[in-house]
Amino acid sequence: MSAPERPRFAPRWLELRERADAAARAPELLRPLLAWLEAQPAPEGPPGGPRGLVIRDLGCGIGSMGRWLGVRLPGPQQWVLHDLDPALLALAGARMPVTAADGTPVTATTARGDLAALTADDLAGTSLVTASALLDLLTHDEVEDLAEACMGAGSPALLALSVAGRVELTPADPFDAEIADAFNDHQRRTDQGRALLGPDAIAAAVAAFERRGATVLVQSSPWRLGCAESALTAEWLRGWVGAAHAQRPELAPEAVAYLRRRLEECAAGELTVAVYHTDLLALPRQRSGSVG
Repeated sequence: MSAPERPRFAPRWLELRERADAAARAPELLRPLLAWLEAQPAPEGPPGGPRGLVIRDLGCGIGSMGRWLGVRLPGPQQWVLHDLDPALLALAGARMPVTAADGTPVTATTARGDLAALTADDLAGTSLVTASALLDLLTHDEVEDLAEACMGAGSPALLALSVAGRVELTPADPFDAEIADAFNDHQRRTDQGRALLGPDAIAAAVAAFERRGATVLVQSSPWRLGCAESALTAEWLRGWVGAAHAQRPELAPEAVAYLRRRLEECAAGELTVAVYHTDLLALPRQRSGSVG
């Protein structure tokens, strides 16, 4: 797989969204994941170190997934945090939890590089692959390669917060649908020769993992933004409308007026937003255990 330049995300944006991400993540997927992990042979640890899970977080950003999941899984954990951005890796590594759900140790190392280059051999010995807000940034071939790498290594994958292409704003505005359609087209744009999947990513991932024998479970994981998240809502609005405008420049000046109107409602505490995402869990067939 080629390794084009990936989008870089500002730490401020990732920090701003972390609480909403944590509230949205689907805890319903943890029970089948834990059942599968418990059915596997005890993982080997390093010489002289504790036995435990090896978890690779792809496109880790500032480490939000590790902070959410590390304290919800029992047993020693060794996290490998993957990202292209060294500044984000430094933040992620410094902020990881140090103990698991049962008080056993959590350690973390960082690995700079493009996740698109990972293969089944690279994932050998990995207990779990995780990622957040990633699938919709990939192409069809990249999703296929990710499924091949995970299933080839016998590693389950917990892939969270993929955009679903659905947004609900209250109160409604006549221009909502126009912006939403343009934004979804932007998510499916061709970028540096790569045709991004955007809202089609979950369906593509389900098919890719199932073709390789995985049991695939999906769960809705929406942001629900109200007055308490006004800073995030305002920042999301700017990005949402900005992407729509970039995709369809002809929307101006209506898009400018729409954004001003929505930001005023947000500042007044009169706007609530539901931004729909989907979480996906893929469990390999070749090391099957109970998923009930």
